[in-house]
Amino acid sequence: MPKASGAAAQEAATVARSLAANAVDSLPSGALEEKLGQARDEGRPLRVKLGIDPTAPDIHVGHAVVLRKLREFQEAGHRVVLIVGDYTARVGDPSGRSSERPMLSPEEIEANAATFQAQALKVLDGDPERLEVRRNGEWLNMPMAELLGLARTTTAAQLLEREDFAQRWSAKRPISMLELLYPLLQAYDSVAVHADVELGGTDQKFNLLLGRDVQRAYGQPAQAILTMPLLVGVDGHRKMSKSLANEIGLTDPPQEMYGKTMSIPDEAIADYRRLLLDPPGGGAGVPTDGRAADGAAAQVTEGRSARDAKRALARGLVAWLHSPEEAEAAECHFDRVHVQREAPEEVEEAVFSGRDGVVHLQEVIAEEFGVSRSEARRLIDQGAVTLGDAPLAPGEHDVPSERADGKLLRVGRRRFRRLRSAS
Repeated sequence: MPKASGAAAQEAATVARSLAANAVDSLPSGALEEKLGQARDEGRPLRVKLGIDPTAPDIHVGHAVVLRKLREFQEAGHRVVLIVGDYTARVGDPSGRSSERPMLSPEEIEANAATFQAQALKVLDGDPERLEVRRNGEWLNMPMAELLGLARTTTAAQLLEREDFAQRWSAKRPISMLELLYPLLQAYDSVAVHADVELGGTDQKFNLLLGRDVQRAYGQPAQAILTMPLLVGVDGHRKMSKSLANEIGLTDPPQEMYGKTMSIPDEAIADYRRLLLDPPGGGAGVPTDGRAADGAAAQVTEGRSARDAKRALARGLVAWLHSPEEAEAAECHFDRVHVQREAPEEVEEAVFSGRDGVVHLQEVIAEEFGVSRSEARRLIDQGAVTLGDAPLAPGEHDVPSERADGKLLRVGRRRFRRLRSAS
C-alpha cells in the first residue's frame, strides 16, 4: 500500500508540473498537486474555472492563452467551468486601470455575451462532460441580505492593498464603491460553482487569491490558482486589449489575422509562438499545417530571419483558427498587397452620391470602415490614404467626383474599396 500511495503521489506531481507549464504562478505551492490527488481519491474530475466579462463583442488571442490551458485540463480529464460575466461586466473589472471603466448598457452586454461561447469553442472541447458554461447573473442577482453577507467577508483595507487601488488611493484619484465590489463578486463566482482551480492572467492575481478567502468564509475548500502570462498586443508594449485596438481577434477574417500577426514586433515572436502554437505541457496540441509546425510552432533556428519566423507564426495562427487552405490564401494575399504592392483580386465597391460633383472622402471612409469622421480625416492628413496611384495630401478630404469614380481607395495597409459614382 505505501508503494501504491507513493506512485499515486508521484503521478499527481507529474501531472501538476505538466499542467502548470507556461504558468507564471501556481499558488499556493503544492496546491494544484494536492487538488489532483484529492480528485483522484474521490473519483471525480476537477472543476476548473475561468471568468470572462463580455465588455467587447470579440475574444482575442490573448484570451486564447488561458483557453489553451483550460483545454489541457480538459484533455487530462477535468471539467472546465467557463463563466460569462454578464453581471460583473455591469461593474467593469478595475484590474490595471487608473480610472473607472465606462459603463456598458445591458443590451451591449447581452449582445457581447451571446457571441462568447461560440468563440471560446474554437479552442475548448465542447463535450458537455468537459465543459460547463454559466452566466454569473444566475447567482449575483442576489437579495440585499446575501450581498451584505458577501461584503462582510472582506475588509476595505484588504481591498485597498490591491496595486491599482493602492496607486489610485495614494494619488487621491477616485475609487467607486462599485469598483471595490468587483473582486468580491468575482470571488463569489468561485463559491457558486465550487471551483477547485481558477485560471486567469497575471493581472487577476489579487482577485484569484481573494476567491480563496471568500470560499473559506463560505465553508468551502480554497481553490488552487494558475496565472498565465499576458500576451502583448500588436503594438508591442501594451497588453492585448480590444479597447487599445492592438488585438488579434479569435474570429478575425484570415487575411486580417495574417496581416495583424505580421505587424507584431520581432521580439514578441517567441512568446506568441510559445503561448499560442507550441505543443502544451499536457500534450494537447493545436491544429497546424505542416509548414506552421516547421516554423512558428518550432524553435526559431539560428540564421532564420525574424520575417520568416513571423510568416510561419501568421500561417500557424490562421491554420489553427481557420484552416491550412485559408492560411495559404492569406499569405498569398499578403504578398500580393504588401510585397508586390498590388491590389487584392476582389475588392468591394463603395457607391458615393457625389453631391455637387464632390466626394467627401472622410464620409466614405467612416461609413465603409467603421471609423469616426475625425479618425478618417486624421488618416488622410497622415498620408495613410491613397486614391488610385497617388496618396492624398494633408487636408485633401474632398475630391472631384470624376477623379474618384472607378478608382481604388486604399486606407492603411489592408483596407480597400473600389469607388463608384451613383449617377
